[in-house]
Amino acid sequence: MIDNNIVEEIKSRNDIVDLISSYVSLKRAGSNMLGLCPFHSEKTPSFTVFPARQGYYCFGCGAGGDAITFVRQIENLEYVPALEFLAKRVGITIPADMTRRGDGFDRTRMLNMNKEAARFFRECLFDPEIGAPARAYFEKRALSTATIKHFGLGFSPPGFSALTKHLHDLGYTDAEMTAGFLCGRSKKTGAPFDYFRNRIMFPIIDVSGNVIAFGGRVMDDSTPKYLNSSDTPVFKKSRNLFALNFARTACAEEMVLCEGYMDVIAMHAAGFTNAVATLGTALTPEQARIMSRYTKRVLISYDSDAAGQKAANRAIAILGEVGLDVRVLKIDGAKDPDEFIKKFGADKFRAQLAGSAGKFDYNMNSVLARYDVSTPDGKIKACAELAELIAGIYSSAEREVYIAAASGRLDIPAESIRADIERKIRKRKSEYKKQQSQKIVRQSAGYGDRVNPDYAKNLAAAKAEEAVLGMLLLYPEHREAVRLGKVKLTAEDFFTEFGKRVFGAIAENDQDGTFSPSVLGQYFTPEEEGRITRMQLSRSELSDNGAAVFAESVAALRRERLAGEETGDGVEDLLDIIKEKRNT
Repeated sequence: MIDNNIVEEIKSRNDIVDLISSYVSLKRAGSNMLGLCPFHSEKTPSFTVFPARQGYYCFGCGAGGDAITFVRQIENLEYVPALEFLAKRVGITIPADMTRRGDGFDRTRMLNMNKEAARFFRECLFDPEIGAPARAYFEKRALSTATIKHFGLGFSPPGFSALTKHLHDLGYTDAEMTAGFLCGRSKKTGAPFDYFRNRIMFPIIDVSGNVIAFGGRVMDDSTPKYLNSSDTPVFKKSRNLFALNFARTACAEEMVLCEGYMDVIAMHAAGFTNAVATLGTALTPEQARIMSRYTKRVLISYDSDAAGQKAANRAIAILGEVGLDVRVLKIDGAKDPDEFIKKFGADKFRAQLAGSAGKFDYNMNSVLARYDVSTPDGKIKACAELAELIAGIYSSAEREVYIAAASGRLDIPAESIRADIERKIRKRKSEYKKQQSQKIVRQSAGYGDRVNPDYAKNLAAAKAEEAVLGMLLLYPEHREAVRLGKVKLTAEDFFTEFGKRVFGAIAENDQDGTFSPSVLGQYFTPEEEGRITRMQLSRSELSDNGAAVFAESVAALRRERLAGEETGDGVEDLLDIIKEKRNT
């Protein structure tokens, strides 16, 4: 764990308004700052920064916390890397012995282990005997030695323990290699074995130049074709992109999103250094948010088969949600960019990129391809689908452009299409209002609560515990009362598991009276910190959070928790004492 004094020093030097302003355009709203939330799509600002509290909260999606939480969310970092990011920003050095994760793994050591593994794979590739089959494969794929070295490509040899033995010799343990997805354990013997065997190796490198994971491709027809690192203490596949470390300096105007590593490598080798790929999974909202930080427009370059087109449709929606302009590349005469470049060359591929279709044109072409618009029935069905697409577009000016385009392609008067669209918009608005009403009811009842799934089981107890926790988080005098036993309160008094965890983290870090909410990031996810922030905001908006209110809230929590049984733990006596003082 990082020393609290260092955490507070890092936070104090990183003013939250200055930090968040480098990512979000903020405008003053009274004593606070307001902007569009960077964590969900919205057109009316609900993202609020509180300079006095050095915190933030989005009243739309519930994201909230302090400077550390914000960096964790916006940069997709774990707690310690986020602290290191902020420390570097203001010139603070965190002692190396303080970067050990809560799971017992040292981040720096694990990154060094990955670097050693990448070096091992590279040496195997260039070994005259061991790497001969892999080099032949690269030669067949027309990859130059310069490109191979640029991407740090390598080869994992056949056999079960080549990498494991090498890392053992360097002092790394089986536990570290297993956690880093470099080796597994035999169910029969318990012996470690290499995960990656007889595969072309693609190191995954973050924007700081750290090797954080690997992808391995077979050189024959065996399965799985690709084996990718699972999530590890230093890697989350949903929050990283292959080759972003290179593409980030060349994608200010446009980024190309590919399906596979080889497509990206082929594009970079041909001079298109703004290409990236997901890591063996479909595009995630986190990856879309990362892309929105580096570029204005994304050109989707997926395979031309049915699976590729289905993935493209999903990516269009996700990228649009974060405000990116989206275009789709239709490759003629090849199944993917790698094949096209090899067959026709970089200049023709550049022309393909320039002629890519906007997302509406792409969707319209897809719709028209499904129906025979020379028949009345086909024309009606196509018109209905296009009207549904246009109804989902926010800008009225943009809708008019697409209405004209659909009218021309279908030979239907624009007024008729516009009338259909307006009916669909009215229906959508009605359905949205109904959904929002239902959502408010569900949220009030705690249903669908992913952060605290126990909330709905006992609303009174859950609300009481949030009141107690909100006051404990805000006021040191209440923490002192609990710490000194003036108010008897333990984790078992809380109804939900989430509430127990929050109280436990507060108690653990307040043994000497120096608790700060900043340390909670070591125990909770950014989503959970958003809920913790909401607890504090809810209490800070109330005028009375004194000793009597705190004692009453603790008593209410215990009554609900124990179903009305008398606790006999002193809280009721404390309330009587407070009432007596009020009457004297």
